[in-house]
Amino acid sequence: MARVLTLDNVNVDNKTVLVRVDINSPLRPDTKAFLDTTRIKAIVPTLNRLSGAKVVLLAHQSRPGKNDFTTTLGHSRELGRILGRPIKWVDDLAGEKAMNAIESLKVGEILMLNNVRMYDEELNSKGNFHQLSETTIVQNLASVADLFVYDAFACAHRSTATGVGFTHLIPCVAGEVMNNEITKLDLALQNPARPCLAVLGGIKVDDSIAVADHMLRNNICDEFWATGGVANLLLELSGYNIGSVNHDFLVKELGKNWHQTVETAKALIVDFKEKIHLPVDVAANIEDNRVDIEVEKLPIEAPIFDLGIQSIRNLSAAIKNAGTVHLNGPAGVFERPDFAFGTIEMLNACAESKAYVVVGGGHTATLIVKHGLRNKMGHLSTGGGACLDYIAGKILPAVASLEASANAFTLNIQKAVDQ
Repeated sequence: MARVLTLDNVNVDNKTVLVRVDINSPLRPDTKAFLDTTRIKAIVPTLNRLSGAKVVLLAHQSRPGKNDFTTTLGHSRELGRILGRPIKWVDDLAGEKAMNAIESLKVGEILMLNNVRMYDEELNSKGNFHQLSETTIVQNLASVADLFVYDAFACAHRSTATGVGFTHLIPCVAGEVMNNEITKLDLALQNPARPCLAVLGGIKVDDSIAVADHMLRNNICDEFWATGGVANLLLELSGYNIGSVNHDFLVKELGKNWHQTVETAKALIVDFKEKIHLPVDVAANIEDNRVDIEVEKLPIEAPIFDLGIQSIRNLSAAIKNAGTVHLNGPAGVFERPDFAFGTIEMLNACAESKAYVVVGGGHTATLIVKHGLRNKMGHLSTGGGACLDYIAGKILPAVASLEASANAFTLNIQKAVDQ
């Protein structure tokens, strides 16, 4: 369990507070208009806690080379619309314009700096917390701030200057988004209601296998239900011929991680055969038609795009009888109506279950919101890769930074912030 400081541990009144947020949002390619503002709305609770401070927001939007890579000016305007008051913005990150804008802030005002990924130091700096602290970005911003609040869980698996560079320079605490993520995920990992199911799918097969390996070997989950590309790999390793088209797709998707993922998956099949549930039938795409086939009748030289009807029934029944469900990744190619059945039924089962359901970010979370099921889930994570890494037992750089800062400042943090 992560041991970090939160906003409950500090006095922010009249202080200058840096807040690293993740408000990276889907934009229309032509107008850059927001298609979804969920992540911007998510930071409002943290900003409410900082109403007595001078707030400086550090954020990113996409990355260089992508068509949605742009400044954060639109984000500042959208945040202002949500809050009902103007948000200041400056076309700078840590230069003279940014420093002057920060120095002129009044208590209660919010300033958003420009997209941090427009600056080489953020994109290219490597190293540990100390090395990242020596970047110009961090040195300049730390010199005018009293406190750093990390509230970008979706970026927590990345080690960047604006994420972990402040670790030993100023007190660093978790914001409301970050604290909620850690608390809710720990709840489902430390002492889950039984039976605990790991339902893992999608095309990030290597990540899902790593999660299953951690959860099974540490007795976190009682059952592992494989869907999507994860199911295809485990079927093949269990002796079923999934067809060359499906095998080749997995090899291509996994790339350099193919051999390690296969070795880990083989070991799971040997060590936890009774806890692993594979599909009994699958749905293949044959000339753009859904064709269900029992796995005993494989191979089929067509792409497998979904769980079969009986497999969906089996999974839904297990979810409805579970105590805890860790869900990550769709059950199939849900973008195609004929092959969305498995994913939609899986999500409906989660909504109807009395289990505490933890959902990773990404496509699964988007579908849940789209179908109006958000309030039926125990926790809908804001982070895809970060959530997967956390439940796989990996150390997230942002969490490690917060823990290191807590150790460094715990004894005198109130004094450090108040002085």
